[in-house]
Amino acid sequence: MATTEAVKAKTLLGECSAELAGTFILILFGVGVVAQVVAGGIGNHDSISWAWGLGVTLGIYTAGRMTGAHLNPAVTIALAAFRGFSWRKVLPYSVAQFLGAFLAALVVRWNYTEAIGKVDPGHTIKTQGIFSTLPGNGSLDLGVGMWGGFRDQIIGTAILMFVILAITDLRNTSPAANMAPLLVGLLVVGIGMAWGTNAGYAINPARDFGPRVASLITGYGGALKDQFGDLYFWVPIVAPILGALVGAFLYDLLVGRNLPIADEEEEPGRLPEEKAA
Repeated sequence: MATTEAVKAKTLLGECSAELAGTFILILFGVGVVAQVVAGGIGNHDSISWAWGLGVTLGIYTAGRMTGAHLNPAVTIALAAFRGFSWRKVLPYSVAQFLGAFLAALVVRWNYTEAIGKVDPGHTIKTQGIFSTLPGNGSLDLGVGMWGGFRDQIIGTAILMFVILAITDLRNTSPAANMAPLLVGLLVVGIGMAWGTNAGYAINPARDFGPRVASLITGYGGALKDQFGDLYFWVPIVAPILGALVGAFLYDLLVGRNLPIADEEEEPGRLPEEKAA
């Protein structure tokens, strides 16, 4: 009995290590490109969208074999609620995802120390958006506040989860395992290009909160607030979780329940496997 428990604990540790590594890679590219644009003046919104998408793709390739590469607590929770993913793994996966995002953001913060210090020596809201999202991307002129960002994150994450399920559902026209990461990455590029104005498309609690904490402990005293002084950190945590649940529910309601039963059951949360002929 003890041996069996030890093996299970080791397996969970391995899965969490993969989630940490995959999220680490995702944030290296995502937060890194925003730092390059904001602090270095190189690139624009399009380069940000593409680098985030590539980061997602490479993160999924990193962790996909071990866990299916959730890389997002909202995705993990939705898979537990709608796809039978083990609830006992939700908290460990989420902690690993947060740690991966936090550590990657520290690397970006360290590497761009001089550039950030040059353009924003006071570490203000001017460069806070490198690490975490803000309503209206920090603008005072768009009129987007906390609740506009909350609405936006529900919609954006619902889109994300809905299409992830469409891509990975073996009963649907799912791609082979080696193509799914690329398509999910392109999905994130599309969300960034179409849904980036109101709240910076965090669509991932770990992606936002990990870097936000990293910035908080490295000089950004206002990291938990938005440009209006409102406590904002909770919005990109709660709203994406609600959005992922909505997206999964709508996929099953509109598409999933009408598809034929799959011949073989895959472990919930994993990428579709390419079958031998």
